[in-house]
Amino acid sequence: MASPKNMIVAQSGGPSPVINNSLRGLVETARDLPEIGTIYAGWHGIEGVLKEELLNLSGQSPEEIALLRVTPAAGSVGTCRYKLKEHQNEDFDRIIEVFKAHNVGYFCYIGGNDSMDTANKVAQMATERGVDVVGIGVPKTIDNDVGDSEFKLIDHTPGYGSTARYWLSMVQMANEENRGSCPADPVLVLQAMGRKIGFIPAAARLADPQRKIPMQIYLAENPVSIEQIHTQINDQLKKDGRLIVVVSEGLSLGDIGETKDSFGHTQFSSSQMTVAQLLVNELNQRGLAVKGAARANVPGTDQRHNIAYASTVDLDEAYGAGQKAALLAAAGESGYMSTILRNEGPGYNVRYDKVPLPEVANSERTFPKNWISADGMDVTDDFIKYCQPLVGNDWPSIPLINGRMRLAQLQPLFGDQKLPKYVPQADRSE
Repeated sequence: MASPKNMIVAQSGGPSPVINNSLRGLVETARDLPEIGTIYAGWHGIEGVLKEELLNLSGQSPEEIALLRVTPAAGSVGTCRYKLKEHQNEDFDRIIEVFKAHNVGYFCYIGGNDSMDTANKVAQMATERGVDVVGIGVPKTIDNDVGDSEFKLIDHTPGYGSTARYWLSMVQMANEENRGSCPADPVLVLQAMGRKIGFIPAAARLADPQRKIPMQIYLAENPVSIEQIHTQINDQLKKDGRLIVVVSEGLSLGDIGETKDSFGHTQFSSSQMTVAQLLVNELNQRGLAVKGAARANVPGTDQRHNIAYASTVDLDEAYGAGQKAALLAAAGESGYMSTILRNEGPGYNVRYDKVPLPEVANSERTFPKNWISADGMDVTDDFIKYCQPLVGNDWPSIPLINGRMRLAQLQPLFGDQKLPKYVPQADRSE
């Protein structure tokens, strides 16, 4: 048997409550595979690879690796929003140099559609240059927008189920707020993440599958004007006296002073205005059909780093996706992403498989139009049937010490730097 080669795993893009459990699944599986030697993490994603900042995960305590299950977001190994572009030849050369310097034979990238593009480029580059490196993708995104709208490539992405559960819980609690405060604050506008994809705001419906709460849901995929929303809100206020309004952060209602990241995606949480505040301003200016004012609640990045509301189903499936990635890597299955597919039948269960990276790189699943209600203010029962199993029925078990969550504490064990210092091409000043 050939001597084992080392692995680099890295993360990219916005994190999720369960991203570290994919990392854990990968590490705990890979460390028992004879084909794989030392496991490193690229510190802050592909940027860490370029800078040769490689955190030794094999040298970490098994107890700390186990605690990654209940450690949210990306603080343990970092993430980035660095895009490898075709013309950045020096970056590609540098990646190969780092791989060779550290005897790397496996590269696994955890992330969304843009991250799968990076994983795909690295896998293709290795093939083209005759370098023996297996490139594997591991899915992650709370937006659930990786893959296809027919759900044949991947049924759902790790991270989505937990954010869906977050919204289920937030709407339940917001309803209690709205019920009690409605004489003064009859309209509560909640803004959900998800850019232009409606899976997250749609999950608000899980809080009230019987449709007893006065609630309207507006997805970015279904264009609507301020005037329409104002009329529809007042119509319901005349009937119910109060209303919860859930809007997608990407709903187009006017200028919000957008800022964009290096991938060209709008960063709604750092733009000058939010859709929720814009809508609240308009509602209060135009007037409501009952006394009182509209208020806004914009939870922001809490949706993607709150481990307290994580779905145990999501945690388990994130681990399975990471585990499958390690097995694909050891088997030499370069150019694939591990995937989650729903099995047919009355009960909910899944299987882990693989899908070619080119089919998911830069993919952008859309929310099925037939899952949007005819009036454009809700989602259908078919969506509820799809999403409900993903949120689970148990609370995550998070250890506490003196009331503080006991999260993973990885030691700063970095591999020796063998190459000259390097500044990634996109970060250089002219």
